[in-house]
Amino acid sequence: MTNSGESKEETGLAERRMWWRSRRGLRELDLLLLPFVEDVYPSLSDVDRAVYLRLLDNEDPELLAWFTGRAVPLDPELSAMITLICAHGRPVS
Repeated sequence: MTNSGESKEETGLAERRMWWRSRRGLRELDLLLLPFVEDVYPSLSDVDRAVYLRLLDNEDPELLAWFTGRAVPLDPELSAMITLICAHGRPVS
């Protein structure tokens, strides 16, 4: 949730920054992450936003392996976030 003290302009700027951070340049990941960050991220709790940021800290090959089911993250919170993202978008194969 956004801080009630934030202005709409600050909130919009933060969401644009998150969109750019989510843009990976790898089409398969962009097809999942960009719609998620536009549609779902704004309504996430602060805890889930932190998990999403941790997810983005990983390298693209690792993210792609997780989203395609070729690997599973050891962190159960990251695994749950991947499930949430896949439920919103279409799975990558």
